[in-house]
Formats: sequence, structure tokens, C-alpha cells
Amino acid sequence: MDVILLQKVKNLGNLGDKVRVKAGYSRNFLIPYGKAVPATATNLAEFEQRRAEFEAKANEILAAAQSRKTKLEGATVTIKANASTEGKLYGSVSARDIAEAFTAIGLPMEKSEVIMGEGPIRRVGDSEVEVHLHADVHTMVKVVVQPES
Repeated sequence: MDVILLQKVKNLGNLGDKVRVKAGYSRNFLIPYGKAVPATATNLAEFEQRRAEFEAKANEILAAAQSRKTKLEGATVTIKANASTEGKLYGSVSARDIAEAFTAIGLPMEKSEVIMGEGPIRRVGDSEVEVHLHADVHTMVKVVVQPES
């Protein structure tokens, strides 16, 4: 199925690109989330008329992500968790816990923005976690896991 991208999509294309994707991907993800529209003649003409509006919106979203990145660079959050005397957690610290901790200190973050390549944190100590704020904007934040006393 051919679609026109309304914003940059990682590993797929940029704003205005006409790409061929599987029908399920477009039907279940791209179109419902407003990332693309079907590539019909009507939609192509409408996109060309509104191209400047879409580009302005994309630049605004990118600028907002870059300003959030400057606030998050060097940010540290401390999470208390139930742990054994050896430092192993009885549970784990997940992306949801990290996002909630940053939101609690005044730096709003969504769970989907936290990328934990090695899986959840299962030990006490310091960890570096990657945060994807936009397709082009990434930063690292520090998470300190301490045992509850």
C-alpha cells in the first residue's frame, strides 16, 4: 500500500515522502496516529496545498523536542526500590517507573520515550538510560537506584 508521510517516521522516511508499506502497518499504525495518509490523487493534491503547514508543524515539534533535550541533558533521578543486602532488586525498575520519576521532578516524560536496550534495571546503582524525544532527538539521562531503608 502506498502512503504519504505527514511527519518523519524512523526507518521509513521524511515528511512528504511517498512510500510503500504493508497494508496492516498503514492501517493499524501510520494512518490512525496521523503519521500518514493513503496516496490517492486527492490526498496528493491536498498534501501539496498544505505542505508549508505540515513543514511548520514538523519544525515546531522538532524545536520543542530540542528544548526538552536541553532540560534533560545531565538530569538525574533517584528511585528507591526494595532490594536484598547484595544489591539485587526484588522487582525491577522499568521504563514506566523512570518516566513517572522524571515527571514527578518536573520534567515530563512518556513511557514510550524511555529506551532500555538491556531491559529493566535489576540491581542497585547508577544506570544510563536513553531517551528518544523525536526521530532526530536523543539524549542520555542518569537513573540512580537506591535500596529502601
